[in-house]
This record gives sequence, structure tokens and C-alpha cells, in this order.
Amino acid sequence: MHFALPPRKTSRPPPYLPRTSHLPGLRRTRLKLIALGGLFFLALIYLITRSGGGSSRHGLPAARVPKGNPPVVIVTVLDSTKFSGTYLQTVKQNRLQYAEKHGYQTFLAKITDYDLEGSPFSWTMVVAMRDALTKFPDCHYVWFLDASSLIMNPKLKIEEHVMPSARLEELMRKDLPVVPPDSIIKTFSHLRGQDVDLVISQDKEGLSTSSFVVRNGEWARFFLETWFGPLYRSYNFQKAEVHALEHMVQWHPTILSRMAVIDQRTINSYAKGTTAEEYKDGDLVVGFPECVTVGPQECETRSKPFAQAWKRVFESV
Repeated sequence: MHFALPPRKTSRPPPYLPRTSHLPGLRRTRLKLIALGGLFFLALIYLITRSGGGSSRHGLPAARVPKGNPPVVIVTVLDSTKFSGTYLQTVKQNRLQYAEKHGYQTFLAKITDYDLEGSPFSWTMVVAMRDALTKFPDCHYVWFLDASSLIMNPKLKIEEHVMPSARLEELMRKDLPVVPPDSIIKTFSHLRGQDVDLVISQDKEGLSTSSFVVRNGEWARFFLETWFGPLYRSYNFQKAEVHALEHMVQWHPTILSRMAVIDQRTINSYAKGTTAEEYKDGDLVVGFPECVTVGPQECETRSKPFAQAWKRVFESV
């Protein structure tokens, strides 16, 4: 009689087979419900944060939207080494009266207010702009106006005369050399008014920082921080912050893509200049950019007839 022999053992173990789950059906159902509930909760949080303004489209905290209180902050830097005391009082009165009429605020800084770490005092304008945004986080616009200028037309408002998208579409000069006369870098031909955050003009020398407007927002803070960066301040530009700005605009599309160059007389007329620059009755501003090179009394002398005209106009409205 032959008996079946037991199977011979082998040195090769059978392949590992993972145990199959034997969870009860009820437990699997509960786990599915918990997972679905978790997904629903996460989706709900995502939708709330997106629609409620608490986050950006990338899930990061969204930028704070300014309420427009005040609509505009006028920033002017006062330098007693360049201007007489009488003239500076005229400038202060000019800014305060105009701001009061339109519900604006003024930010009148002195060149001694900030530690510029050895940089020329002209850089104060950039720090003052940044400081104004910190002090008035709900403003819509910050308008820098140099102390060598006077506001002449109290009827014109920045948020109407310059900044509306449709108005910017009319004013901006497209495909224009950034630094005249033949810079190969030109203003964007496809730029739309709604995308503009920096409004500035040119004179015969290049970009003019005597009068320019910045729209409050994250881009404005980025722009001012970049402009005041130690690299630009340490570089020996002939005209310090002005040439630094021109360099930024020509080499950084992030800046150029948000900048509109408009006709000079819209916000920056000169008392004397070419036909395109020279002040005419009804213009918003008149400037005396070269008076500081002569002496502190010169700006007072050149501005006197305009100051008298300004006071008469303001008293009549």
C-alpha cells in the first residue's frame, strides 16, 4: 500500500501576501463619512476665505483694500536750507487749504525727520511717501508734490482730474521713450488705465519727480521699498533718487508695467519752460524747479506773483 507523502519543504518561501482587511461594513461606512465630512469642511473654509476677502486666489492673505479715507494724502518735504522761512509758510498754507477743501490730508515732512544712513537728503521724498502710507493706510492715493511747486487750481481733484481709469486712458502716452529723447525702453503700448499704479510726467531732462501720484496698495509698498533699497542709495547716481527711478523703470518690467507717463501740464506745469511745460491759467500746479540752484530767496521771488494769484483764486471758491 502506498501512502501519499507530505509535500516537500522548499527553501523558497511563498511570496508575501498582505492580509486583507476584515473591517466590518459599518466601520468602513463610518470612515467614508468622516473623510467626506473632512473634505466638505476644508472646501467650506476655502470658499469662505476666498469670497470673504480673507485670502487671495493662491490661498495667501489678501491685500487690505483701502476705504478711501482720506481720498488723497499730499506729501511735501520741507527743506529750510533751500527755501526761505516765508516761502515755506506759503507752501504749507497752500497745501493745507487745498487739502481742507477736498477732504484730503497733508503729510509735511522735514529733511531731518529720517535717518538716511548717509544718503543725500533728496531721498527723504521716498521715505516720506512710505511713511504717509503707514500713517494713512486707508487713503486711495498719495500725491508727492515738491516744495518748489504751488497748487493753483482748487477746483481740480486728483481722483477726478488724473486717476480714473477712463481719464488715464486719455492722458497716458504710450510707446514713449522713458528717458528722452531716444531711450530704447518705452512705455507699454497695451497698458490699460485700470492697471496703472504710478502716474508721472516727463520734462526735457527725463522723468520728473516734482509731482507724481501713487495708488495705495501692495504694489505701492513694493515700489517704494525697492526704490529706497540700499543698492540704489549706495550707487553714485548723478541725480540720486531721480536717476535711480529711471534705472528701475528701464530694467524692471514690474515697475514699468504699472507706470503711466502723462502730459506734464496735467500735474506738473513749470513757470518757465517749453510750450508743453509752461504754466497756463487753469493748470493744477505751477513749479519753479530751478529756483533752488540760485538761493533760498529765489523761490520766494519767483513764486510771489503766483502765490498772490493762488490766494485770490482760493478766496473766490
